[in-house]
Amino acid sequence: MRFLSRMLLAAFMIIAGVMHFIRPAFFLQIMPPYLPAHRELVFISGVCELLLGLLLLRKRWSRTAAWGVVALLIAVFPANIHLFQNQHLLPAPPLVHLLRLPLQGIFILWALRHTRRQAGYP
Repeated sequence: MRFLSRMLLAAFMIIAGVMHFIRPAFFLQIMPPYLPAHRELVFISGVCELLLGLLLLRKRWSRTAAWGVVALLIAVFPANIHLFQNQHLLPAPPLVHLLRLPLQGIFILWALRHTRRQAGYP
């Protein structure tokens, strides 16, 4: 189960990272206005998601990558708050916007699960 969970988290991160390059306009529109260099930050976060996802695939690097995922999810949380406060940026029912916030916490907990040492892990 742990292996499958790590692979799913890796897939999520890789897909999310790729989406930063395929649909940067979506990510640009949810960037909080107080952050500088929106385009650069979107691409940097996409690269980080890709790299962390790839590192999760490697058992040797998975714990370090999981900590990176936690840090990245915390770092991008202001974009989710900004989207919640400006729901017109992404037309969806208010409940969808509200649920995105705790969903980020669930992803953080998911990544934290992979920061613990297990038998057979370095």
